[in-house]
This record gives sequence, C-alpha cells and structure tokens, in this order.
Amino acid sequence: MYIFCIVLILIASVLIILAVLAQNPKSGMAANFGASNQVMGVRQTSDFLEKFTWTLAISIVVLSLVATMTMPAANIASSKGGLEKAIEQSAEGNENFMPNQLGVPAEPAETPAPESTPAE
Repeated sequence: MYIFCIVLILIASVLIILAVLAQNPKSGMAANFGASNQVMGVRQTSDFLEKFTWTLAISIVVLSLVATMTMPAANIASSKGGLEKAIEQSAEGNENFMPNQLGVPAEPAETPAPESTPAE
C-alpha cells in the first residue's frame, strides 16, 4: 500500500507540473488579449485546468498523509535521526528524564567551586 501511494504521488506530481505549465498567465501582456481568448472557448479550458490543479494538489496532500500512516515500521526506525535515537536511549535509562527546550536531555549542572580571590 505504501509503494502504491508513493507511485500515485509521483504521477500526480508530474500531472500538476504539466497542468501549471499549460495554464495561461493572468497578468502581463497576455491580459490585454483576454477578451479574444474568451470568444474561442479558452475560458472553459482555463477553468478546467484550475480545478484540475486544485484537485491534484489536494490529492497529493491526502496521499502523503496516507503514505505516512501506511509506512512500514522498518522504514520509520531507519529514518530516525541521531538526536531522536539519543533521546530515546536517554529516556530508557533514566526514569526522571526531562528534555530541555531543544529536545536534548538535560544534564545535571555542575556548580564550580568558588575561586578564592586575592584580597586587595
């Protein structure tokens, strides 16, 4: 199912590229000739291409979510970064695990011994 979703995402990506390239620009010099294009039925084509583009964009998002949910556990484990693995290992070995704001396990702070200052 995962591979099937990836293939569909690739096909939809190629189709959305072609649909965007086929659309007429709505500004610039082509905007001056807009009335003549509507007479020949180009307006209906641009409506279809716009709806097709939005449909493909939404389908890519949905297929990406479905592919993420159906991803095999082996792929998930191999895609974890070093930081995530370090956090998991620290959490397993320490019951009082509390990550700091960066997600890195907080280490106990060592208080340096006060240095004696010479009296003046």
